[in-house]
Amino acid sequence: MRRMRDMIPDVWQAGGLGVSLLLILPVAALAALALAPSQNIWPHLLATVLPHQMAATLALLVGVAALTVPIGVVAAWLITFCAFPARGAFGWALLLPLAMPTYLVAYGYSDLLDRSGAFYGWWRDTLPVAAYPDPHTLGGAIVLLSLVLYPYVYLAARTAFLQQSAHLMDAARVLGLTPLKCFWRMSVPLARPAIFVGLVLCLMECLNDIGAVEHLGVETLTLAAYDMWVVRGNLGGAAQMALALLALIALLVIFERHQRKARHFHTARPRGRPLPRFHLRGARGAAAAVACALPVMLGFVVPVTLFASHAGNPTPALLEAAGNSLALAGAAGLAVAALALLLAYAARTDRRPLTRWSVQIATLGYAIPGSILAIGVLAVVAADGVPLLSGTLAALFFAYIVRFMAPGFGVVNAGLERVPATMDAAARSLGAGRGATLARVHIRMIPAPLLAGALLVFVDVMKELPATLILRPFDFETLASLVYMHASLGQLEDAALPALGIIVTGLLPVVLTLTLFDRQRRTIVQPHHSAA
Repeated sequence: MRRMRDMIPDVWQAGGLGVSLLLILPVAALAALALAPSQNIWPHLLATVLPHQMAATLALLVGVAALTVPIGVVAAWLITFCAFPARGAFGWALLLPLAMPTYLVAYGYSDLLDRSGAFYGWWRDTLPVAAYPDPHTLGGAIVLLSLVLYPYVYLAARTAFLQQSAHLMDAARVLGLTPLKCFWRMSVPLARPAIFVGLVLCLMECLNDIGAVEHLGVETLTLAAYDMWVVRGNLGGAAQMALALLALIALLVIFERHQRKARHFHTARPRGRPLPRFHLRGARGAAAAVACALPVMLGFVVPVTLFASHAGNPTPALLEAAGNSLALAGAAGLAVAALALLLAYAARTDRRPLTRWSVQIATLGYAIPGSILAIGVLAVVAADGVPLLSGTLAALFFAYIVRFMAPGFGVVNAGLERVPATMDAAARSLGAGRGATLARVHIRMIPAPLLAGALLVFVDVMKELPATLILRPFDFETLASLVYMHASLGQLEDAALPALGIIVTGLLPVVLTLTLFDRQRRTIVQPHHSAA
């Protein structure tokens, strides 16, 4: 009887399963279209296109990984374990590039390093011209993307470092280990699983990029799939290239999970015991300050200064695009927060495997680049090649929800898990059903996580470019698409003001992250007083 009862879905399980199936539909449609297209171009892709695009994509990923890991890990270790001038300011400043979309840093540096500009004239008069940095190369793309994406590694590494044992550090110092040896032999090996998580997030953002790689002339798989649909109008070919990119993403995810399972460490340290710090003075302190200052200057201060120097007055087109972005981002944030609450509460109240799997499926969208997801949405909303909802706000809105369900769900679910299970039991004892318990108890206890989840989605939608370019209606602009249009035409002056709007909006999750970090630090360091 119990097994038969477990097989019958209830309202919450059915709701969570329905949302999950709806959100996974673009991926299923993409796979179906790629495996059975109207025009099979797999042989042509395998012979001519895919080898070159795959090689460029892998080179970009390897290069970005080779730069972001040292920048993020070294900066996180210096901030956590060392004392040097301006350490406190650098602790939060290193997160500022999170507010800078990759395509904006590419547009900014392309203008700054243009050979017709003043910077090139100064370089030509003082330094060898042969060593002049050219951003329109694979190496230039690697450097510029790394300057924006390293905070993912920095966040993951610093979180892991904060959890490490003060006793282990004391023992290392007693044994005579220098700061550099403590870094290599203890801190990095213990934090390696978290560093891999940050690296995979960084590489996924790299694969999601279209604006930067297109502007810099790097032909990646993501850009090739985008061009296959937008330029050539071949949806089946775009789906096939998207499927190859999804296979690459799946390998990244599998590799990251293997690393976490293979190396799992637990080094929680006692409360009231702050981590010891190495005091760096003189040249060492100056070197540490420079190591932390360079990523901030190059990844945030220089592009912002450049856009600010070109910014003019608002135009009617800018105000309209800003209104479109705010409306779409606000609606998507509210929708994702509501659906995330449904999924989180279904998982809380129904522990059956079907519900658990449906929730995991619903949050897969964030691992899929926006352009690939947009192609999947096109496959869903087109019937026999005749567009039904493509090029409409409904299709664009649906893509936003699928893509950004994961960050919204993560925040809302974390808040819901903090509500004691005894609250559910007390509500049931008073005769309240699960729906009434959610409305009268849980929602009133988690307003901050709901708001934070909606805010994260709001900011992500404001910055999203690939899905917006593919699915937006004709003559419908957002701030991101407006920046893309002007930058592609070389009109940086017109792109500057909407770019600054996107950057200012992107600072919101940075402030939220800093608040959470400060709360975590206070929780760990605060002395624990036992009851008398």
